[in-house]
Amino acid sequence: MRESMPVKSQTIAFLAAALLAAACQPTVKVEAPDKPIVINLNVKIEQEVRIKVEKEAEQLLDQREDIF
Repeated sequence: MRESMPVKSQTIAFLAAALLAAACQPTVKVEAPDKPIVINLNVKIEQEVRIKVEKEAEQLLDQREDIF
């Protein structure tokens, strides 16, 4: 009977360790939110194009109206 005692205590210790290891597993829950997700894209885009024409180019355009 003395030979079976260490086996029993080892088995009990192994089961206790397995139970503790199983109890320590992290749990991740994925749930949908109650309210819809709102993304506010309040973006203002401005584009400004400036054309500067030098005096010589202006004179050329005045002289040759058929360029464009």
